[in-house]
This record gives sequence, structure tokens and C-alpha cells, in this order.
Amino acid sequence: MSVHESSRPDDDQASIWAIRIDAGELEPNSTAELETWLAGDRRRHGALLRAQAALSFLDRGRALREVTPMVHASFLTRRRLLFAAAGLAGLAAGVGTLRILMSSSRRYSTELGELRRVPLADGSVASINTQSVVDVAIEPTVRQVELARGEAWFQVAKDATRPFVVAAGRVRIRAVGTAFSVRRREQGTDVLVTEGTVETWVVGAEEQRSRLTAGLRAFVSDHGPPVLAQGTDDIKRALAWRDGQIALEGETVADAAAEFNRYNSRKIVIADAELAQERLVGQFRTSEPEAFARAVRTVLGATVAEDSERIRLSRGASP
Repeated sequence: MSVHESSRPDDDQASIWAIRIDAGELEPNSTAELETWLAGDRRRHGALLRAQAALSFLDRGRALREVTPMVHASFLTRRRLLFAAAGLAGLAAGVGTLRILMSSSRRYSTELGELRRVPLADGSVASINTQSVVDVAIEPTVRQVELARGEAWFQVAKDATRPFVVAAGRVRIRAVGTAFSVRRREQGTDVLVTEGTVETWVVGAEEQRSRLTAGLRAFVSDHGPPVLAQGTDDIKRALAWRDGQIALEGETVADAAAEFNRYNSRKIVIADAELAQERLVGQFRTSEPEAFARAVRTVLGATVAEDSERIRLSRGASP
């Protein structure tokens, strides 16, 4: 059996994944299935990119012919057309023009309490936290990401010819092959590096750049130099949200409550200034503010009053 023949099942499956990604049909379970399939053979990343390029080629050809596509075209018909287009994309790759067809632009967003882990067209992976908006544009010479709101962690596929640049307000973070998180705040951006090295700067002050290596974190102000800090354990706790967790190691009750309120419509209200500054250690599910309230009651002697919209913590008697 030839190499071409043995790779055909992967090419077929890559075509199916490309169609599903293009249609925006990937749910969390499907995303995990895709990641498992990609991990099974390193060549599958290339197969998926070729299939996405072929799909782009097919749609571009339709537009050039001014043919209005049928919105409800059958999956089977689109799959057969994609297989035919894949042959053209293969020829384009042979003459070095495939990368022109590989531009990909997509927006990812999450609702309150929702976490998403999505594969990007270049083989990178983005984990997106609650109430976030991420715009991704994969181009032939650069991979551009805009964090319009919220927080995301990126595991960047290595590609020295296409830097991976994240924009968050006026802050820019550049990487080639690494892993880091970005959280947009009111006056700047938190950057945490879990693997490799990133470079960060502020628009208008490009000459003042900082390099962060694994284990470093920084708050990069929109109008000032980065404030660096080091602590691998702190970074691990800050990124516990990727597993649906909030990890506390001496944070104030007020700060912990603010974290829970990022994920839940039922808000925690601290009605006692002294209690708000108390500190707590523990690990909780992001979706369980009630468990946090019970811990505050047990450890700090707080009073808990609940209704359908809020959980009120105080040191006095229940209202």
C-alpha cells in the first residue's frame, strides 16, 4: 500500500473536521474528540490545514463565479466537493502557493460561567475563560489575536515564520512557540507565562519591551512599564480556571468573592468591611459559590443569608 493510500482515511476525516469547524458546529465534547484525533498522528495537523485551505479555495471559487450557495446544502455534497478541491490545494502546495489560501479569521466568545477550549487553524490551542471575546486571524506571515474582553490561555504551535501576536487594549504580547495567558483589566493586562518566552510592549512605546520567561507574570499597564513578579505556584493557581477551579492561597474574602462573581449570576455580596479583608485558603469549583460561603461561615464565623439572586456574607445577624 502506498503512503498516499494509507493516509487517505486521515484526509477524509480532516475534511469532515474542516467542514464542522467552518460551520461553527464544535461543542465541548467535539472539541475534545478533535484534540484526541490530532494527537494520534502529528501528520493530522497538516491534513486539517490542507482541508481548511481547500475549503477556503472552494468557497472563494464560488464567490468568483457569483454563484449563490445553497444555505442548506447537504453535508455529503459539501464533503464530496471538498475532496475535489483538496486535490487542487495539493497542487497549489506543490508550487508553494498553498499558504496564500490558508488565511483564517474567526471570533470565539463565551457566556457567563462558560469555558471553551478550541483548536486554532495553525495547530495552536486557546482555552477561553468566562465572558471573553477572542478574535483570531491566521495569515500567511503572522498570527494575530485580539482579546477584546476577558481572559484566555494560548498554547502556541511553533512556527518561526509566523509570530503569534496578542492585542489586549494597547498591550501587545508576541510569541513564536510557547504557552501563556492574557487577562484584560480596566487599566492594563495580566500576562502569565507557563512555557517558553514572550515579549510584551505598549502601543506608542514599542522601544520599551520586556521579555517574560516561564514562571514569570506581569501586569502591563496601558500607560506605563510592566510590573514583573515571579512565582510558578501563583501562576498555577491563577490558571486553575482551566479546570473549572478557583484556588485560594491567602486571598482576601473580597477578592475571592469577585472571582466567583465572574462565573455566576448569583452574586456574593460582602456586607462587612472587616470580613472582606479576612484571608482564606481552599479550592472550589467556579460554579459553586455556595461551597465558598459555607467555608467562610465555618472558618471565619460569618453569617450567610441567601436568596435567588445573591449570597450575603456578614459578621452580624442575618437580615
